[in-house]
Amino acid sequence: SRAKDVTMPAKLPVNFFSTRSPVIDLFRGQLDYAEHLRQDSEIVLYFFYAPWCGQSIAAREEIEHVASRLSDQVLFVAVNCWWNQGKCRKQKHFFYFPVIHLYHRSFGPIEYKGPMSAVYIEKFVRRVMTPLLYISSRSKLLDFLSNYEPGVLGYFEFNASPQPPGYLTFFTSALHSLKKDYLGTIRFGVITNKHVAEEISLARSGSVYLHRHVNTSLIYPNDIMNYTAENICKWALENREMLIRWLRPHGGKSLLLNNELKKGPALLIFLPYNPLAEIHPLLDEITKVALEYHNCNKSQAAEPDLQHLGDSDSPAFDSSVPDAHMKLSETFSITKSPCCNTVVLPQWHSISRTHNVCELCINQTLGVKPNKVHVPHCNFLEIEAALDSFYLQEHTFFQVISNTIECSNFLSFYSPFSYYTACCRTVNRHFLSFISSEKTIFQTPKVAFSSHGKKDNTQHSIPHIEDRNWFTPDLHISGTNITGLSCRTNKTLNLYLLDSNLFWIYAERLGASRSNQLKEFAAIVDLKEEVHYVLDQNQSLAGSALEGFIKNFSILYSPLKRHLVDDPSVHLHEQRVITEVTTNTFHETVFLSDKNVLLLYYAQWCGFCASLNHIFIQLARLLPPDNFTVARIDITRNDLPWEFMTDHLPTILFFPHQRKEQSVKFPEDFSVNLPNLLKFILHHSSLSSSEPCTKECLHKETVLQQGHISHLEREIQKLRSEISALHQAHDQLEARLSEARREEHRLQQQKHTLEKQHKTLQLHSEQLQATYDQKNQELLEMAEKLQELADASENLLKENTLLRILVASREGKLQSKDEIKESLQSEQTLSENSDISVSTAIATLDEKRIDNTDTIETERSSGNRTE
Repeated sequence: SRAKDVTMPAKLPVNFFSTRSPVIDLFRGQLDYAEHLRQDSEIVLYFFYAPWCGQSIAAREEIEHVASRLSDQVLFVAVNCWWNQGKCRKQKHFFYFPVIHLYHRSFGPIEYKGPMSAVYIEKFVRRVMTPLLYISSRSKLLDFLSNYEPGVLGYFEFNASPQPPGYLTFFTSALHSLKKDYLGTIRFGVITNKHVAEEISLARSGSVYLHRHVNTSLIYPNDIMNYTAENICKWALENREMLIRWLRPHGGKSLLLNNELKKGPALLIFLPYNPLAEIHPLLDEITKVALEYHNCNKSQAAEPDLQHLGDSDSPAFDSSVPDAHMKLSETFSITKSPCCNTVVLPQWHSISRTHNVCELCINQTLGVKPNKVHVPHCNFLEIEAALDSFYLQEHTFFQVISNTIECSNFLSFYSPFSYYTACCRTVNRHFLSFISSEKTIFQTPKVAFSSHGKKDNTQHSIPHIEDRNWFTPDLHISGTNITGLSCRTNKTLNLYLLDSNLFWIYAERLGASRSNQLKEFAAIVDLKEEVHYVLDQNQSLAGSALEGFIKNFSILYSPLKRHLVDDPSVHLHEQRVITEVTTNTFHETVFLSDKNVLLLYYAQWCGFCASLNHIFIQLARLLPPDNFTVARIDITRNDLPWEFMTDHLPTILFFPHQRKEQSVKFPEDFSVNLPNLLKFILHHSSLSSSEPCTKECLHKETVLQQGHISHLEREIQKLRSEISALHQAHDQLEARLSEARREEHRLQQQKHTLEKQHKTLQLHSEQLQATYDQKNQELLEMAEKLQELADASENLLKENTLLRILVASREGKLQSKDEIKESLQSEQTLSENSDISVSTAIATLDEKRIDNTDTIETERSSGNRTE
């Protein structure tokens, strides 16, 4: 029978948490007991784990840390959901571990999907414990509204009853938001003071208010949507305002970053963040920059609400002047925010590599205006009229070549209260250094009118905006520089925050220094253009630096330098035949070198590239090192400027000595070998320059050619000696080959002989095998017959033994009968009356004896026959 499969039963589970831990460890998967414990607690945290899971083991210490701080308010229960005999394994089907579920009384589960860090878990648990913040004064209301996270406020009067109508629904909606958005980006608050509620236009108990910084705040439409927890949560999530967003990749395979970066250019800000800290100065500063950047209404929607709440003496509290702040905002927006348009003039010469770039703006004077103008954005007709006036004066800026910003003012033909300002600068196509002149333009009260067509020359050139140490006092950056910039440019940035304590590896990949102790870093990633820029790491991550960084990116000719990833594994001072080029050494090795450069593009995964190494080593040894450099660059570990990128490997480029910008690509239809490479290099290095060559140039060219000739003659002599050595080696190889052929012939003969012998032995083996099979069959038949004889003999022996036993029993019976007969004869003399009976008995005994005798004889005769 077939043996049954033997399986080893699983070992019994053991405690995952320490017995002294405040976490109740149900290591046998007692899910029913866990449900029983939840009935007696208000807040319960379930930690579902697998004992073998590395993430579960790593999160165990974090859960214990949180439990040690909140065990008096929250019940912490850990359940082993991996043991196959436990109810948790049978009823729950998790695709990953660990899993954290929270319950607020009967509401739940609320799954936590954030980082497995103690501070983040504790912050989320506290949000579940108190999903609502109670706003009882104006100061608390101001703190709530000034937070960068979206806020939802509900007004409820607690005078009538302990729980006003709609309060439990609003409370449940706050829990629903935590269930749908584990980041907890929406904050919920409850106003209990009627006067405080009136500050945000809430007059009826049960009203819900969604605060937004830039766009108009909203009140929940009770007449359109049912007043339910799900609807309130859905309404808040759909209408919330996300000025800046946290990114928290979970560490596994995810499209989170890809999906966000595909939306457009992104500003990624890395900063150390503690969720449990009460104040975050750096985060507040970044939030202020984000608010200014997205404030397209020039602070009319965001600032007045907060200012009139914080300052009780402001005119906004005076009902007699309700439009005071609005009038001030209008004046500010008109004088400080002109409409601008960038104009690029054509090249003034066919061989010129420069452009004149001008910033044309419409400015309003502070004269008397007949009516109040409600035009927050630029008017297309005004821009068109300004461009017409500018192009009439185009010759004024056509042939100017200046590294400074030169400005001119033109009066408008349509309005005596407006004029045009044009500030221009010469810009190189490869090394753009144009800086937006918004600060000079915006300071309209300080700009003096010049005569029509004449220019005001500024006395200094403005460096990068983030280089704050180079600014003069009159050009100090203020928060209004980027106000509403997201609506005034086609390069709008999406702002994201990442906790550098958790995701610093992403910052290092983008170019952050490993020696950065503060772990503060900012980078702009433009996925569409395949570029990214890095904020100068020598300065702190302050609001002014971020403003300059954003503004430099947003202008048409951005002065930001593209950051290229370098290969840190290359040793710069290592001496090699082939020079290894990196991102940092590319410009120096290729463009600044006074040698001809042959550059090979390769990758580690390119097998054909590796097969060319010996060819390039020979080429580097042939070419004179004083005039030629053979180099290579790994394009998978180094970034290059876009004009030098390639999608084909291997790619070979040659940069001539005096014409580095006229690089030549090795033809792809030519085979890559040493003769072709030499012809390619000599052909393109000997081309004459387009510029006329002087006597000194001719002399240098002659000396260079003579050097080439002498070097090639030496190389030819070396090749001749190598050829003679190769001939000698060839003769020796021929002799060895002939001897090897003879040896091969002898071995072939031996092989044929052995094959014949092998065939003979194989036939003999087959005959022996047939004889063996025959004899084996005969032996099997004889064995069967012998077995039959043995069985018959055994049966006869058994019968003989039985007969002997029977004979012995009969002999015993006859002997007893003789004794009885003798006793009867003695008794005959004593009793004559019994003669007849005795005689009868004797006769009977005689008959029986005769019968017994016959039987014994018969048995003996049969026994003899058997023997």
